[in-house]
Amino acid sequence: MAERKKKKPRDSEWWVEEHKSRERAKQSERQAPAGASFFKTVEDYDQVQAEKNLTDLNAQLLAQADPAPGAWGYVALLEKKSSQREIEKVKRAMPLSPNLRGAIVDSGLSLRAIVTDTQELGLLMEFNFIQEASFDCWIRNEWVSEQVFRGKNELLKRSERLLKRYLRRATQAGQEFFDAPSPSGALPPARTEW
Repeated sequence: MAERKKKKPRDSEWWVEEHKSRERAKQSERQAPAGASFFKTVEDYDQVQAEKNLTDLNAQLLAQADPAPGAWGYVALLEKKSSQREIEKVKRAMPLSPNLRGAIVDSGLSLRAIVTDTQELGLLMEFNFIQEASFDCWIRNEWVSEQVFRGKNELLKRSERLLKRYLRRATQAGQEFFDAPSPSGALPPARTEW
């Protein structure tokens, strides 16, 4: 039989692999399905605890800012701060009624506005003025809304409407709580029992 000579690939044939192995990878060495690494990372993730940590952080930032009813407080997380013009733009876009108070959280390159009620309705709203702006709302520690916007300008335009809508919703939820049917003679729980 005539021996076949292997030709060396030319420089222009960069796609030819000379030392290719014909052995197949064992099942244990094969790569996991595409989403497996994601599920591995969130395997022990506790959504309830994560939500509690987030709302606790917002409550801590509000306490640190210590805003008066109907007013904004301010917390700077870094030495580098956003421009005063950007901060005022957020405040003007979201005028607070006397039954709301808010904190502007300055992270240097981004601003976050946290708003809560003064009536113990359990309302907490978070506005993130970043590249992909977002809004989240909790009423009585229940996450009721998450919205993503094309940019911070779109969120600025819609923020006052969101404030009013979710304050109204929290007020209605609070009223429904106290108007809920109860056994005859029983009183609804006092607000201090929450």
